[in-house]
Amino acid sequence: MIETPAFYRWQDGSLMLFCHIQPGASADEFAGEHGDRLKIRVRSAATDGKANAGLIKFVAKEFGVSKQAVALTAGAQSRQKTLKITAPNKIPTALTIVQTDI
Repeated sequence: MIETPAFYRWQDGSLMLFCHIQPGASADEFAGEHGDRLKIRVRSAATDGKANAGLIKFVAKEFGVSKQAVALTAGAQSRQKTLKITAPNKIPTALTIVQTDI
């Protein structure tokens, strides 16, 4: 039996992604797990909401959805964030996510 990573959960066709964000990185990328969260590095600085905007843009591109399909549901002022990705069109190859509801 494959153990499901703790950094995501499917909810009514949407993917809830529990993240730890590293702003000001040299590249936008998935960087493995950080405890029970997915570590994501973003180039944007953590000022004036730029890191949140950069995170949403990166995640939307990686999951093949519009930026409007990615909602920041918790952690706007924290490195610990929860994202809701509505009806993702693809799962990035860098992640191990079981596609149960797509």
